[in-house]
Amino acid sequence: MMSLPFYQRHHEHYDRAYRHKALSSTVSQYQKETKSKSAVYAQGSAAYARGSAAHRHSSAAGFSLDSSAAYSHGSTAYDHSAMQSKRSAAYSLDSQSLSTSSAAYSHGSESINKLAAAYRLGSEAYNFGLKNSNLMIEDQSYKMSPKAKRAKQSLISEDKENEAIDYSVPIFTGREVNISGITDTEEERIKESAAYVAKRNLFATGEGVSVSKVAKTTSEEEHHEKKSRKVAIRESAERVAMKKTLEDTQAFHKKLNQDKLLHPPEFIIEPRSHTIWEKENVRFNCSVAGWPAPRVTWYKNNVPIDVQAHPGKYIIQSRYGLHSLEITECEFDDTAQYHASAMNVKGEVSVYASLVVKRYKGEIDASLLHSRNLSLSPFAVTPHGYASRFEISFVDKFDVAFGREGETMSLGCTVVINPDIKRFKPDIEWYRNGVLITPSKWVQMQWSGERASLTLTHANKEDEGLYTLRVAMGEYYEEYSGYVFVRDADAEIPGAPGAPLDVQCLDANKDYVIVSWKQPAVDGGNPILGYFIDRCEVGTSHWTQCNENPVKFARFPVTGLIEGRSYIFRVRAVNKAGVSLPSRVSEPVAALDPADRARLRSHPSAPWTGQIIVTEEEPAEGVVPGPPTDLQVIEATKNYVVLSWKPPGQRGHEGIMYFVEKCVAGTEDWQRVNTEIPVKSPRFAVFDLSEGKSYCFRVRCCNSAGIGEPSEATEATVVDDKLDIPKAPGRILPTRNTDTSVVVTWTEPPDAKELVGYYIESSVEGSGRWEPCNNNPVKGTRFICHGLSNGEKYIFRVRAVNAAGLSEFSQESEPIEVKAAIGGGLLHAAPSPPYDIVVLESVRDSMVLGWKQPEAIGGAEITGYYVNYREVVDGVPGKWKEANIKAVTERAYRIRNLKENMVYQFQVAAANLAGVGTPSKPSKPFKCEEWTIAVPGPPHDVKCTEVRKDSLVLLWKEPVYSGRSPIVGYYVDMKETEAKEEHWRSVNEKPLQKKFLKIGGLTQGVSYVFRVRATNQAGVGKPSDVTDAVVAETRPGTKEVVVDVDDNGVISLNFECDQMSPDSKFIWSKNYEPIEDDSRLNINTKGGKSKLSFKDLGEDDLGIYSCIVTDTDGVSSSYTIDEEEMKRLLALSHERQFPTVPLVSELAVEILEKGEVRFWLQAEKLSGNAKANFVFNDKEIFNGEKYKMKVDQKTGLVEMIMDKLEEKDEGTYTFQLQDGKATNQSSLVLIGDVFKKLRDEADFQRKEWHRKQGPHFVDKLGWEVTDECNVMLKCKVANIKKETHIVWYKDDREIMVDEEHDFKDGVCTLLISEFSKKDAGTYEVILKDDRGKDSSELKLKDTAFADLMNEVCRRIALSATDLKIQSTAEGIRLYSYVTYYVEDLRVGWLHNDTQIKFTDRMRTGVTGEQIWLQINEPTPQDKGRYIMELFDGNTTHKKTVDLSGQAFDEAFAEFQRLKQAAIAEKNRARVLGGLPDVVTIQEGKALNLSCTVWGDPTPEVSWLKNEKSFVSDANCILKFESGKNVSFSISAVSTQDSGKYSIVVKNKYGTETSDVTVIVMPVSGQTDTVQGHNQNNKTVSKKKKAMTASKQKEGEKKDFIKPHVEEIIATEETPDPNEMPPVEKDTKSNQQVAKKTDGNAGVAEKVPQPTEGLDRQGKKPPEKAALGKPH
Repeated sequence: MMSLPFYQRHHEHYDRAYRHKALSSTVSQYQKETKSKSAVYAQGSAAYARGSAAHRHSSAAGFSLDSSAAYSHGSTAYDHSAMQSKRSAAYSLDSQSLSTSSAAYSHGSESINKLAAAYRLGSEAYNFGLKNSNLMIEDQSYKMSPKAKRAKQSLISEDKENEAIDYSVPIFTGREVNISGITDTEEERIKESAAYVAKRNLFATGEGVSVSKVAKTTSEEEHHEKKSRKVAIRESAERVAMKKTLEDTQAFHKKLNQDKLLHPPEFIIEPRSHTIWEKENVRFNCSVAGWPAPRVTWYKNNVPIDVQAHPGKYIIQSRYGLHSLEITECEFDDTAQYHASAMNVKGEVSVYASLVVKRYKGEIDASLLHSRNLSLSPFAVTPHGYASRFEISFVDKFDVAFGREGETMSLGCTVVINPDIKRFKPDIEWYRNGVLITPSKWVQMQWSGERASLTLTHANKEDEGLYTLRVAMGEYYEEYSGYVFVRDADAEIPGAPGAPLDVQCLDANKDYVIVSWKQPAVDGGNPILGYFIDRCEVGTSHWTQCNENPVKFARFPVTGLIEGRSYIFRVRAVNKAGVSLPSRVSEPVAALDPADRARLRSHPSAPWTGQIIVTEEEPAEGVVPGPPTDLQVIEATKNYVVLSWKPPGQRGHEGIMYFVEKCVAGTEDWQRVNTEIPVKSPRFAVFDLSEGKSYCFRVRCCNSAGIGEPSEATEATVVDDKLDIPKAPGRILPTRNTDTSVVVTWTEPPDAKELVGYYIESSVEGSGRWEPCNNNPVKGTRFICHGLSNGEKYIFRVRAVNAAGLSEFSQESEPIEVKAAIGGGLLHAAPSPPYDIVVLESVRDSMVLGWKQPEAIGGAEITGYYVNYREVVDGVPGKWKEANIKAVTERAYRIRNLKENMVYQFQVAAANLAGVGTPSKPSKPFKCEEWTIAVPGPPHDVKCTEVRKDSLVLLWKEPVYSGRSPIVGYYVDMKETEAKEEHWRSVNEKPLQKKFLKIGGLTQGVSYVFRVRATNQAGVGKPSDVTDAVVAETRPGTKEVVVDVDDNGVISLNFECDQMSPDSKFIWSKNYEPIEDDSRLNINTKGGKSKLSFKDLGEDDLGIYSCIVTDTDGVSSSYTIDEEEMKRLLALSHERQFPTVPLVSELAVEILEKGEVRFWLQAEKLSGNAKANFVFNDKEIFNGEKYKMKVDQKTGLVEMIMDKLEEKDEGTYTFQLQDGKATNQSSLVLIGDVFKKLRDEADFQRKEWHRKQGPHFVDKLGWEVTDECNVMLKCKVANIKKETHIVWYKDDREIMVDEEHDFKDGVCTLLISEFSKKDAGTYEVILKDDRGKDSSELKLKDTAFADLMNEVCRRIALSATDLKIQSTAEGIRLYSYVTYYVEDLRVGWLHNDTQIKFTDRMRTGVTGEQIWLQINEPTPQDKGRYIMELFDGNTTHKKTVDLSGQAFDEAFAEFQRLKQAAIAEKNRARVLGGLPDVVTIQEGKALNLSCTVWGDPTPEVSWLKNEKSFVSDANCILKFESGKNVSFSISAVSTQDSGKYSIVVKNKYGTETSDVTVIVMPVSGQTDTVQGHNQNNKTVSKKKKAMTASKQKEGEKKDFIKPHVEEIIATEETPDPNEMPPVEKDTKSNQQVAKKTDGNAGVAEKVPQPTEGLDRQGKKPPEKAALGKPH
């Protein structure tokens, strides 16, 4: 696939493999036609060549300056010199062209530009039906490379002038002059879509693209003048120099990275906005930079400007990077936002500017008109000058029209315009529901010069609506409106519904479109089951149904469209009776990419501006596309889910398609939805989903390189209609209009979403037959129902419509008799003139007026006011002018377009249904000037109401002019009517926030006037106009608003009036403001009584409620509901509505001892006839096996007991009391956690009761630490007997206890001595006998074990004795005894308040229950105060000793003594081993004994036999070798050798004796007896050794159960002084004890062995020598 420009790479359809086969025929046919028209293309090329010849002749500096506008706009990239252009594939071959700056590309670019012109001309020829061309030109085809190659520059020499040049033509889908958007006719639509795809394929495949080399005509040859030899040589030299320059430039650019040279467009100078007068010219200028040179396009309101569509209107120029747009003779319609868009391969950027065209209203010089060539128009000057008044009236007007679908309807009206000016033609416009109507095959409009008509050639329900004819003359226009009703055509099947309407196509793409419609008003008497959607390809008559099953939602996605083709759609409704007639077909829609559709619809500003860029690119490898982005669910219904996403950024140069996958939410089981055909559009509708389930979706991209990674999955989406059917509208209120029409109003349904409109139906009262009043949903909440019978009473109902369906019908309205609102035998008159006109605000060109209501309104309600004004110049008033055409309903109006500093007078006229009354007298003159005062203007519309003998209520409206800061309040002034101005006094001292005030303290019969002033931060403003005089009196018959609470508890405000006229009305207000939200109120008026009822009186209803009766002499009254009054009324309402049985306590629940559940409540009193109903989950329950119910009338106690709570008992329990008329009830909700907690508590209580029937625990298993630091587990038990057994367990293994528990005081204990980590675990104790069993568990793990060990350590620390001093052979030892030691007890030592750093000389450890600090080889520096710190996990315990002075001296002396004794013990003579205790041997055998001795100095060795000296002889040989080896040998023993032998070793440090007993057994029997004795001897030895090993193992086992250690010795490693050293165990014995000692060497030697931490040894050594006395 060839390489695409950047602006095309996001369009997927350029890969032909992705096209639908059904499109191939149309495309191929068009391609054949295109190929056959090469002559036509060549003709265009020749025409362009002739046009450009003059350009090449006249231009010596720049080629682009004199080129045609079309070429300049379309070939911007070629306007640069050859030195800059990197995309020119060939340079000039023409010698004359080489002398110009454009010579570098005249041949190659000329060919390509000719191709462009030929393509344009060929396209035009195709569209305008050109079939033949007589001009035959030689064609030389330049076919595109089969594969795209990397861009490469080439320089063509002169000798290759006649060679063909190959080009690669990239695709460009720019605007073309022959494509002007999708047309109205079906045939043109087919041609446009097919032509677009075919042309795109034409360029994409390279077929039919040719560049013609046209032979020079005679005129071109004559154009070249003869040159002299000198000129020819100079030009030749210039060509050589230019060639050299080009080669150098090419070599330089080869070394550069092309990407670094490219940069996106950037506007250096942006266009500025303009404001001009009509008929003036304006120019927008901008300058843009970028490489490659950007292409600039101008837009008006985001629509490309079409220069050819408006010849002479727009002038677009581009020179040297300066771009301009000139608009000539600007009109008012040229007011718009303009923007220039610059685009190249690196991006696109836009800048914006606005144009405002103003109209001149004053006098104008006639010469100015001629100088600017202005023409008269309705929008400018008229024969009567600017802004002249035309009188436009309508004669023979059309009335309300009724038609039926399929009929032809016509509306017409004769227009009379005064003055009648032939040169001026009025603008005739028709509107439907406020939307301008354009002519089409459905609507035709005619204007005969006098009569305007509109014809509906085939009426449909879409045509129903309010039609307005607008006739405009200049700035003046008049309108006339009439409603057109179109009813359904007769159904083909009786009972079938009406046809749907307003079918539209939304969100169209290449293979996908959403069709929407509106539901019909008529369902044929049966509910509509759904809708069928049909499609038809434009140009055919074959309709295809899109959905198999009817869909109820009024939107449906249609897929499977063929790209490039146009379709129309229609919809049919279906009910159980059948299928309706089809709707009107939709507008045709093309299945195209939105970007392609935008280009088709845009109007090009010049002939085809696409540039054919010559490139050669290396083949690009396929790129697997990345994942799509921004995947989201844009619509979800019960039938389908619509997905939308954006194409990925990484996708290569070819088009991409998509696979959609789904999975049930919460799983990863992804399933591909479109398994066979990938999706082309970034939209997809997923069908066949299970309603109510949640799904997740994701999308993968694919192309020829493979399938990419999936996108991020969507959030879980429930398959259900997200748009709910609206609720029914409320408060249907019909009012009279004419003799045949009624105005129906209603309120919008709550929480309404995406409402399409409303359907209104009417029925003659009592007939039961309903007829639709409209067949096209109307927007708003007001509709005039026409075609009613005069004198009949009708009722109405309304229902709302949205895409989800039609709502339920509203409640039926009250019946109303159809008759005219004006008339009925009553005489009405126009109102009297308003009066007291004042200025409320004034600015430079406008003023706000206020006035008072007419004193006489003419018997009908005032509908509006008309204001006139006139200028007053030097006291001379001018002519009156109308300020407003439409009546204003407020008594304040802003008059605009006044002249600053001009004096004006005003007058106001009121209007009612009878007509417009007499205007008021002219006001006093007011000057139109800017108010700059800081204080606010005057309030207005000040009036008095609720006048009584001593009070009245004053109402006003806020000022129009608020000053320089917001209004903060109001002051009310009053005085007696006859009093002078200085008698004005303020009623309120502090400013009022509200805009009403009840003024009391009036004197009966006195006349008063009032005024109001507004205040802000700057001060108090001007006072309002003074009110009319009001006499403080209560008129006879005056009635007040009365509050009432009926027997049903409904709270209402009631007001009566006996002074009403036939047109009087009751007007209720809250806080003297209109009641807008009536959802909390009901207002009923009958005759002279009006009732305002509260639906649910609450805090939102607090306020002052007033009622005024119109068309009376100020009849009014009010009632205030404050919080206290509300509470009183609510209590009274409740008492009236619900007489209750008073309760002492509400329904409650409790758990009884046996786990029973008791529900109970108590009333204050109950009579003998009182009864109670028991209800569970809205079902009554009765007394029985499960429920035990009781009502005690004396105490008022009502209870119900349940034996057990089960899962099915979860719910709401209600006790209903009835005592005569009085009732009451109380409920208790037991659901969820509340019920579970209650049931668990009942179960627990039941188990507890059963448990306590046998042996059980009163207090659960716990622990305590005894004074001996042992841990005792204890619990308290009850209901024990002799046969009760107790069993203890640890970690589910039984603990054997020697003694039987006596259960003394009901307490069971288990003592654990020397508690440590090995004792951690779960302990359980079980009580059991024949009545049952009970258990209690205690977990001593983790935190619980840590807490226990902290307590054990605390007790151990408290048991520590005072520190004592002891001297040893190694040094001085400080020690303290504890009850016992555990590793959790952290030990630390301080010397003179400094943490001791432990070394080989300074060690700490534990021996048994002794905690010590060993100071080896003490020095005077070791003197001082020593502190032992014991940390139990929470607290540090300290023991102190002073090692200084005499204490140190005595200890040091003892250390010296013991050290010498240790040396002696170490070096004394001794027998290390080798001699047995007893030797038994047969007579005659040889006896050899040996042992090792040691001593320093070497000891002397002697032998004793039977305590007598014994020396070596011939029979017994004694040897002593090497100072350590001693042997005893007898060659043949005899019985005389039996005896006790002793070896004595001796040196200066001591003597040691080792004994051995020799037993010689005499020989008896045969000679082999000696051998037998030998074996026996050996056997005995083995048995002895075996016995010794067995004992050793037994000892090891015993040590494992209870380790036996001798001593704890300090380590060599010195811990951090800030850390307490850990205590570790060590079972190695470091002590060697001599078997026997004598003399002064009888001291056991201690040989310390260094270990890490604190080394623990056995508590009791086998033998312990004296270590010196303690100090």
